[in-house]
Amino acid sequence: MSSTQTVKVPQIGESITEVTIGAWRKAEGQQVNADEALVEVESDKATMEIPSPVAGVLRKIIITQGDNAKVGQIIAEIEAGATAQAAPAAAAAPVAAAGPVSAAAPVVALAPAPAVAAPAPSSAVEGPAGRPMPAAASSAGNGAPVHASPAVRRMMAEHNLGAADVKATGPAGRIERQDVVRATAPAGATVVETPTRRTGSGAPRGARAERERVVPMTPLRKTVARRLLEAQQNAAILTTFNEVNMESVMSLRKRYQDSFLKRHGIKLGFMSFYVKAVVEALKAYPIVNAEVRGTDIIHKDYFDIGVAVGGGRGLVVPVVRDADRLSLAEIEKTVAELAERARDNKLALEELQGGSFTISNGGIYGSLLSTPILNPPQSGILGLHAIQDRPIAQDGQVVIKPMMYLALSYDHRIVDGREAVSFLKRIKECIEDPERLLIEV
Repeated sequence: MSSTQTVKVPQIGESITEVTIGAWRKAEGQQVNADEALVEVESDKATMEIPSPVAGVLRKIIITQGDNAKVGQIIAEIEAGATAQAAPAAAAAPVAAAGPVSAAAPVVALAPAPAVAAPAPSSAVEGPAGRPMPAAASSAGNGAPVHASPAVRRMMAEHNLGAADVKATGPAGRIERQDVVRATAPAGATVVETPTRRTGSGAPRGARAERERVVPMTPLRKTVARRLLEAQQNAAILTTFNEVNMESVMSLRKRYQDSFLKRHGIKLGFMSFYVKAVVEALKAYPIVNAEVRGTDIIHKDYFDIGVAVGGGRGLVVPVVRDADRLSLAEIEKTVAELAERARDNKLALEELQGGSFTISNGGIYGSLLSTPILNPPQSGILGLHAIQDRPIAQDGQVVIKPMMYLALSYDHRIVDGREAVSFLKRIKECIEDPERLLIEV
C-alpha cells in the first residue's frame, strides 16, 4: 500500500536558513530509489544533493529549479512504494530539460513570459510542478532537443514554431525569448525588447536592452561578494611581493616523478611543495597564522591550509587539515580529492570552514601577478602565479630561469611589514631549496 512522503530541505548548517533549488535529478512521474540523489540545492557555502527518503514515484515537484526554499520547507512529494508507469516517447525531451543546466548557458529571463491564452494542446506532456510542456516545442524536427527555457518552449508551441524556424542568439545556441519575438514579428517590423529589471534611471533603453541578460547571483556568489567586501572594509590589507626560481623544484619533480607515481598512485605536483613551504613559513612567523577577534589576537597552533579551487558553482576554498602532519604524497592526494569533489559540488560544509591560511594559485589560469584578497577571518593569503622563463642575473651572468612571482596579502593590523617580507622570503628559500622541506632547516 502506497503513501505520500514529503521531501523537505534538511538542516544543512547552523547559519544556513535558505537554499536555492538547483537541478532536479528526477522528473515528475519517474521512479526513485531510497537514498538516490533527488535534487541539487545550493546554499551560501556549498552545493549538495538531497537524497530521496523512500523508494517510490516522484509525484509532485513543489519548488522548481532556481527558486528559493527555507530549511524545513516541503519541496516535493513522493508516493512511497509506488511503481512508475511506462512513459511515452514524447516525454523524453522534457526529462532532459529538467536535468543540470550547463554553466556556459544559464537559464535567465529577459522579460516576463506572456500568459498562455489557450489551453495546452493534447500532445503536451507534463513538466515540473505539473506545468504543461508542449511536446512540439521540446524537440526539433529531427528529434534533437530545443535549447530553451520551459517558458520559451511554451511560447514556441503557441506559435507552432520549431527549432529551425527560430534564429538562436543565446549562449551555446540557446533560444531566448526575444528570438521567438523576432521570428513572429511582421515583416519589416522593429522588435524592441523590454528587460525584466532596471538598475536605475541611467539603464540603457531600446535596442541595447535586448542584448542584456539578467542573471541573479547564486547564494554562493552572494556570500563570496559579501565576504570579499567585508575583508576590504574590516582589515588593513597590504600586499608584498617576491619572485622564486622554480628550477630546483621542477628538476626534483622530473627526477622522481615516475617512482613517486608508481609508489603513491598520484603525480607529484607543485601544490605539495607550496603547502609544505607555507607550513614552514608559518612555523617561523606564527603571527601570519593568527586572526583578529574583536580586540584579541587568536594564535593558532595548527596548520589548516585552504587551497582555492574552481568549483562547479564558482571559487571555493576547501581546507587541508593538519597539513604539517602530512607527507608530500598525502597532500597531493588530499588536494586532488577536494578539487574533484569541488568540481562535482560534493564538498561537505566542514571541508570549507576553519582554515588558518589560504593559498590561491592564479597561475593555472595564466595570471602573471595579482594582489589576492584575504579570506576572513584569516590574516594571510599567498598568491601564486604563472611560471615563465625570464632573464635573471646569476653569478654576474644573465641567464634564463623558470621564474614565478609570489604575492602575500596580509592584515597589517597584526602583521608588520618586516614579518610579512620575512615570511615570503622563507617561502622563497624553501621552494628554491626543496631539500629544506625534508630536513626542516
